[in-house]
Amino acid sequence: MTELTALQQEMADKLPHICLKNNEPMSTHTSFRIGGNAEVMAFPKSREELAEILKASALLDCKIRILGAGTNVLAPDAGLSGVVICLKDCLDGIELLDNNRIRVMAGVTMTRAAVFAANHGLSGMEFAHGIPGTVGGGVYMNAGAYGGEICQICESVEIMSADGTLRTMSNAEMGFSYRHSVLEESDDIVISTVFCLTTASPDEIKAKMKELMAKRSASQPLDLPSAGSAFKRPVGGYAAALIDQAGLKGYSVGGAAISTKHAGFAVNLGGATAEDVKNLLTQVSDIVFEKSGIRLEPEVRIW
Repeated sequence: MTELTALQQEMADKLPHICLKNNEPMSTHTSFRIGGNAEVMAFPKSREELAEILKASALLDCKIRILGAGTNVLAPDAGLSGVVICLKDCLDGIELLDNNRIRVMAGVTMTRAAVFAANHGLSGMEFAHGIPGTVGGGVYMNAGAYGGEICQICESVEIMSADGTLRTMSNAEMGFSYRHSVLEESDDIVISTVFCLTTASPDEIKAKMKELMAKRSASQPLDLPSAGSAFKRPVGGYAAALIDQAGLKGYSVGGAAISTKHAGFAVNLGGATAEDVKNLLTQVSDIVFEKSGIRLEPEVRIW
């Protein structure tokens, strides 16, 4: 039996009723299928449990990281010390508030939230149907696709601060911009979000979602591990087009490569390490800059 670290033992002692896993491989919790072990991974089932984990972590002076579905994260090969709090399928639940608003917990996937809205004849979340991440992660980074963004439908966000206190932020207070919110400059955690939608025919909504899903399947490398778009959209162009024009489709470093199907995606061909992906992104950014004068910035969150 592996001897527990001091943190693992202390967290187990302080939080005996909360699901904790020691030395949990990040590769099983990220869409890249990359990453070493997290010293402690916690799975809170409620706001109260999350607050307890945050308070225990503060008492033990350990670093915490928040993980949703891991669809936009590159975890390090060496693993992570401290506590990773996983919210996917933990902070769970969706409710219909009135005829055009729903409240969705942070751990619910974007796809599930979009299907719930469609089933209730609520339009506006069609773009989110194929986004593989959670609502919490989507709100945090103002996720978007096919002309839609979280900021267009978000009415308010319930957040928890590092000391466990709750408050609600309006859309305006969230400071949304392209793939960004003010939460990125704080330790605040998304707990739930109220989306304001419009009424429409469920059949029409589902037809639109099906159309967008067909576009994704036709153009994106959904058969290989990736973290979605590897780079942010730059001013003055599109990342995929710039990468393609630079002749970098299929360009590889170790087990990581630019997809031959969609130049905007970095994929794990099998056995890729975090270092492979980081070196790939750096080299592609440098080559594109040399050829176009435009610097690409990673959209993937590199831990």
